[in-house]
Amino acid sequence: MKLFLISARNVLRNRGRTFLTVLGAAVAILAFIMLRTILSAWTVAAEYAAKDRIATRHKVTFVMQLPKRYIDTIRETPGVKKATWMNWFGARDPKRPDDFFANMAVDPKTFLEVYDEVVVADADKQRWYEDRQGAIIGANLAKKMGLKVGDKVTLEGSIYPGDWTFNVSGIYTATRKSFDDSQFLFHWNYLNDSLPERRRDEIGWVVSRVDDPGKGASISQAIDSVFDQRDTQTTTMSERAMNLSFLGMFSAILTALDIVSVIILAIMMMILGNTIAMGVRERTREFAVLRAIGFTPGHVRTFIIGEAAFFGVLSGVVGVLLAYPIVQQGMGRWLEENMGGFFPYFRIEPMTVALALGLSVALGIGASLLPAARAAKLPVTEALRRVA
Repeated sequence: MKLFLISARNVLRNRGRTFLTVLGAAVAILAFIMLRTILSAWTVAAEYAAKDRIATRHKVTFVMQLPKRYIDTIRETPGVKKATWMNWFGARDPKRPDDFFANMAVDPKTFLEVYDEVVVADADKQRWYEDRQGAIIGANLAKKMGLKVGDKVTLEGSIYPGDWTFNVSGIYTATRKSFDDSQFLFHWNYLNDSLPERRRDEIGWVVSRVDDPGKGASISQAIDSVFDQRDTQTTTMSERAMNLSFLGMFSAILTALDIVSVIILAIMMMILGNTIAMGVRERTREFAVLRAIGFTPGHVRTFIIGEAAFFGVLSGVVGVLLAYPIVQQGMGRWLEENMGGFFPYFRIEPMTVALALGLSVALGIGASLLPAARAAKLPVTEALRRVA
């Protein structure tokens, strides 16, 4: 223990270099935490998906649509308690054409039954049910667009071209991390009745609640088997799998972020390794004297590795302290308010903090192994000769 305490004191010998080294490594830790938080926030919809919900889409892709009559068949499947459907609308706000937000046509009553984490005031809910052009929007989106209950809003359609006018019936919040509270939800009937005859009565996908989450796979199989012999076949999966299949479109981006986080750790290891190697070279005389008065090679290795471990601890702690105000409070709030469709819940996970601290210590120790081994093997006479 005394040897490690001596190592800790050695860290403060050259305070200027220690400050710059710790700062450089802390910035690397900050970048690592930022990337890991992006990855965890991106997959939060899958991680916190409801276990009793399954989704049915076209067998080829969810971009292709299903006949609306399928919803009745799915509701009759044993094990299915409730089911609803929705269509991706794909419109944008003409005042902010570059801003993305999810907007979907849904069946209001069954939607709120299936997604019971969506919280809407009773008055707003009733207003939405009764107004064919009514829409409920998430609290974040309402704040971003400056909308309140009673306002009119016009969206510019892309999949369904034209200008579409809606009345804001209510503002919703979400109690589940996986549900984006920056969505725009409106009546499916309003969309369907406005379409030409050839495009009517088509739905994007069906979401069902099952009475036993443990039987989700068998219920999914039963649903798909019903439609196997029809013109349009289906694929049914858990909500988690559905969310992961959506994320699969961004797999290249996620892989790139993973690679970048590894590169950042390599940079941090080089920063620490360079500093430790410089310190070892400068203290060759000191190590030689220690060996001459009886300290063993193991003692020398302990001094150097202990010093590196303290560098790692300091770098990790400073990096984490920087991360909370920058990543969680600043960047996180901005992303939740402006890009809630991709990052509905942007928070630093405890596991990310533990991983960052553990890796900073491990990389510090790893970077010191080679200098420590060389210093320990250096013969006393050779070390003293170098000093002379």
